[in-house]
Amino acid sequence: MKELEIPTVMGNYDDGVAYMRGDCGCAYTTKDEKADGQASIDWTTRVVTEANKEYLRGLEKQITVEAEGRRLLLVHGSPRRVNEYLYEDRPEASLRRMLEPLQVDVLVCGHTHKPYHRVVDGVHVTNDGSVGMPKDGDPRACYALITVADGIDAEFRRVEYPVLSVADEIREAGLPAAFADALLTGGADGSRG
Repeated sequence: MKELEIPTVMGNYDDGVAYMRGDCGCAYTTKDEKADGQASIDWTTRVVTEANKEYLRGLEKQITVEAEGRRLLLVHGSPRRVNEYLYEDRPEASLRRMLEPLQVDVLVCGHTHKPYHRVVDGVHVTNDGSVGMPKDGDPRACYALITVADGIDAEFRRVEYPVLSVADEIREAGLPAAFADALLTGGADGSRG
């Protein structure tokens, strides 16, 4: 992304590492999840170079794209907060209140790492999934292809990658085994954090 100068939205981990907050802004619920999360953010903050932290600090909080007369808003969590979870089952009334002032045709978000596409009052809300830490039971990388030429559509694409090798690298780096295990199962434990 950096080398190709691709516009990129700042995620909660990018924020936590870039500004050395000591916290990823995740909603871990158990003591073990919190301890693993802390170990992960501490390790990442330690190994990311200052030059890369500077790059992360320059990422956009939101990106607006105009295409084919449509307005798309790209965020990590929500338009309100980088770490707000917009799950697929979020009540429509809640999404409606958030979407109403935005005046967009498409909202693309992430953070939950669970891909979905739904329409609320004509606004397409798409979670693009996760390339690095899926939580929907499929260990392959996931991204969304949004098409706006003839209507609006979201297609989720999966990409195979050497999951076993990456899981081994996580363990070898001294990171919590839970992260390696989650990669192998695609986060099939149902965790929301």
